[in-house]
Amino acid sequence: MPSYVITGASRGLGWGFVKHLSEDTSNTVIGLVRNAPATIERVKTELADRKNIHILQADRNDTPALKKAAADTANITGGSLDYLVGNAAYLDMFDQFDGPSGFLANSTPEEFTKLFRSFFDTNVLAQIFLYEAFLPLLLKGSIKKVLSISSCMGDPDFNREWAHDQAILYSSSKAALNMVNIKFGAQYKKDGVLFISMCPGVVDTGYENNRIYIRPALAAKLQEIVGKFQAYSPDFKGAHEPVESVKMMLGVLDKLSIENNDQGKYLSHLGTKRWLP
Repeated sequence: MPSYVITGASRGLGWGFVKHLSEDTSNTVIGLVRNAPATIERVKTELADRKNIHILQADRNDTPALKKAAADTANITGGSLDYLVGNAAYLDMFDQFDGPSGFLANSTPEEFTKLFRSFFDTNVLAQIFLYEAFLPLLLKGSIKKVLSISSCMGDPDFNREWAHDQAILYSSSKAALNMVNIKFGAQYKKDGVLFISMCPGVVDTGYENNRIYIRPALAAKLQEIVGKFQAYSPDFKGAHEPVESVKMMLGVLDKLSIENNDQGKYLSHLGTKRWLP
């Protein structure tokens, strides 16, 4: 009976993992969320027949809450964990679609610094503490795989070759996360824990609908980015649905192992360094 912990499980990719994995009744699926009552209600409404879903409250930036969630997970699983999916991440729409100068021009140094810390506290530091909390359970698991949701925007070559000037903070945080996984992978290779960073492709999480049109320039920037994506991959037709991306990523993860020298790799949902479609 494989066990899974997924952070950011209330919506988007995280909900996609919960929805897909819980289809198999032999899986134990544990979702970590900031607002447990709302997500529990969603499970009751949309996935009422699935008794293998457990929702635990733990803010990704709250280290004591993560440790409590690990203890609660141990009670559910009997003390072990097979898969840890680090999905939760911080996003800011202005960063996502502005270049450095535009972003800086529309924020004070204090605002920019605060955002910088928000990105790195959540996308990097919180991931480290997530690992610290759950590694004792993973070490007792039978599969021992950690999947961190990264992004093609964390790839220096992709950004350089296609002149992507947007998302300076998000991209930097994902590049740092990729290195964190390499370092953890190097330490825990001898213990059989596999760490993988993976880009899910372009996924429709619903987030983009909230704020993109606050400044018309952001909409124009989005069209520019989509144009570069289409030039990079003529087969790119738009965003994947979350469950579609989840299936592709899990299909890749299933084939990866320490024995095949995959420790610490940074891959796409296609299992390569090709980021689209």
